[in-house]
Amino acid sequence: MSASPLLTPREGTPPLSDTPEDFARAAAALARGRGPFAVDTERASAYRYDDRAFLLQVRRRGAGTFLFAPEGYRSELSAALVPVLNGAEWVLHAAASDLPSLLALGLRPGRLFDTELASRLAGFARVNLAAMTEELCGYALAKGHGAEDWSTTPLPAEWLTYAALDVETLLDLADALAEILDSQGKLPWLEQDCAALIAATALPERRWTALKGLGRLRRPADLAHARALWEAREELAARHDAAPGTLLPDKVLLAIASDPPARAGHLWQVPGYSRRCDKHSQAWMRALRRVRDLDPAQYPEAPAPARIPSHSRWPQVAPQAAAALAKAKEAFRLFSEETGTPVENLLRPKILRRVIWDAVEERRLHDAADLRAELEQRGARPWQRDLSAALLGPVLWDLAV
Repeated sequence: MSASPLLTPREGTPPLSDTPEDFARAAAALARGRGPFAVDTERASAYRYDDRAFLLQVRRRGAGTFLFAPEGYRSELSAALVPVLNGAEWVLHAAASDLPSLLALGLRPGRLFDTELASRLAGFARVNLAAMTEELCGYALAKGHGAEDWSTTPLPAEWLTYAALDVETLLDLADALAEILDSQGKLPWLEQDCAALIAATALPERRWTALKGLGRLRRPADLAHARALWEAREELAARHDAAPGTLLPDKVLLAIASDPPARAGHLWQVPGYSRRCDKHSQAWMRALRRVRDLDPAQYPEAPAPARIPSHSRWPQVAPQAAAALAKAKEAFRLFSEETGTPVENLLRPKILRRVIWDAVEERRLHDAADLRAELEQRGARPWQRDLSAALLGPVLWDLAV
């Protein structure tokens, strides 16, 4: 039997709250509600300089759904909502993508229920919100506006309906998933993972060293060019409130850095360079000229090589570690099949490789206590440490002798 289509919120699409007076009225209504808050945001990072929220959706039982437009009154929205939302329990879907923009508004949950993470732990194959709502709540959500430019004003009515639907069934979905996880004995897993998400949430730091593909540049002069171009792009993007990659894509920036042109006209020889990039050609050339005036001692240093080799090379350079990794992967795979939990949620692959290398090649881990301490240091939750100690112990202590 097909799910019933949910094309509009059952209580109708709420009006947009976009003034301090609206914020105060909505906050008072939410305070009178009961239970956790369903929260979502719509952002415009593909169009704007940062990932700030341009729409905030909040729903609570006994209060209904409210849509907030923060732009122009961000401090006033924070003042209205912080006393009501902060420290309370929130329900979000894929919380890691929303929490930083909420923190930028001064909003932080006390407890969190991430329905996407819960769906993964419970063993569902399709964990997007529409699929889970259809699976557990019996509604097919109307979708289709997630990639829009949410900085648009005024926001079209159909976009607001879409946004309201994103929190319409979140609370019911969380209740259903909590029952499933409790029956599977995994509810403490979710609680620990969500607490770690809250603790790890921070305002994003903008760093030139985060340029995608930067590792391909090894010469200090090339790195200096990349840094200068990134700084010029950041200044322009902030001034125009534009997504940096729309002014100069990372791939193009790095290509220019590795082979700086002598004149602005030569920029067109760089693959991917476009008319939009050329609008700011003089800024790119000024950045390159600044590097020419630097003392080479001021160039950034190339990143130090990784302390351990890529695991793809382990069979050649560390066969014992490669054998341990293969056995460990098999143990986790079998447990994943038995419990219906994705392998990557049982333990991050990067952590798995690190502890195996430390135990087998560096001989730094000698027993279960060492293993648990290493896992804790690398961010594994208590349930992951217990599980990994049981699955990894026999592998590590058999091989690292």
